Amino acid sequence: MSFKEIAPQEVAERLNKGETLIMLDVREPGEWMEGHIAGANHIPLCELDSRHEELDPTQEIIVICRSGNRSGKACELLNEKGFKVINMTGGLNAWTDKLVRN
Repeated sequence: MSFKEIAPQEVAERLNKGETLIMLDVREPGEWMEGHIAGANHIPLCELDSRHEELDPTQEIIVICRSGNRSGKACELLNEKGFKVINMTGGLNAWTDKLVRN
């Protein structure tokens, strides 16, 4: 494993300071609808291999899922394609800040 990890609390702190973060949520559409971090992009893990060109390889991307497992798989896949990725450990299960629902 050659990608970095970040705690949900650190992501929330950085967002609350007004920092612009590139975030990718790889959960399924139903999970996304239940709630996600404002500003996150959504590409389900099962579509990531065919849709990774929608992402900017020059930007550092924080990858998010429910528990940190699927985001770890997504990080491996994107890392192999040359992306700079950070896995948000614990996923949204560990997220304590606000979520957007739609």
